[in-house]
Amino acid sequence: MIQREIILLFIFAFLPAIIYVIWIRNTEKYNRERWIPIFICFIWGASIAIIASIFLELFLEISLTASIQSTNLFGLSTAIIIAPFVEELVKPFALRTRIVKREIKELEDGLIYGAVAGLGFSATENLFYGYSFLSEGLVVFLILIIVRSFGGCLLHASATALTGYGYGKTLINGTSKFRIVPYFIIAVFAHALYNFLVSYNIFGAATGLLLALLLVYVSIKLVRNKIRNLDLSNR
Repeated sequence: MIQREIILLFIFAFLPAIIYVIWIRNTEKYNRERWIPIFICFIWGASIAIIASIFLELFLEISLTASIQSTNLFGLSTAIIIAPFVEELVKPFALRTRIVKREIKELEDGLIYGAVAGLGFSATENLFYGYSFLSEGLVVFLILIIVRSFGGCLLHASATALTGYGYGKTLINGTSKFRIVPYFIIAVFAHALYNFLVSYNIFGAATGLLLALLLVYVSIKLVRNKIRNLDLSNR
């Protein structure tokens, strides 16, 4: 039983993210990205970005406990400020690796590589969450991990794609890296809004979840439309 659940855990954590990687990469019709830099972005998100975010979030949370006594306020601050800021900060650094950076030659490339780094991060994050879901029983585990496989994956993909797009623009246009900041702020806001909707029952748990899933559906649709339009404009 345990072995079967662990196998299911890895399948539901990584398989959806890998399928989304192929889906987003193939959104481009012309000059599709090579698989090696795609793989590097995914691995960065799934490993280095995860490790960096754990340490940074722990550091900021420890610092926060000294100034915030309320448990509810601390939880809110962690979910909608610390986690979105840290995670959207570390994931896009995949695009600065030498192999990936030299592949960013078109504006849509930053969107694609950013999304892939986000999907790598989401795969490992879903592995951690999924492991905690196992104690709830197989049926509950399947429901929760399927929801995360859609919502969590597409949230990380679409949010990090924004910062990736900003970074790609600075590389191609030769402009200041400070121009990435607006895209990063939007990415953090989208991430924070998603966390708020799924974590707090202001609208009711079901309504909050539906709004969160609608948010990620619209976000990833906009990202893919942008990739298509930029791809066609280069022809």
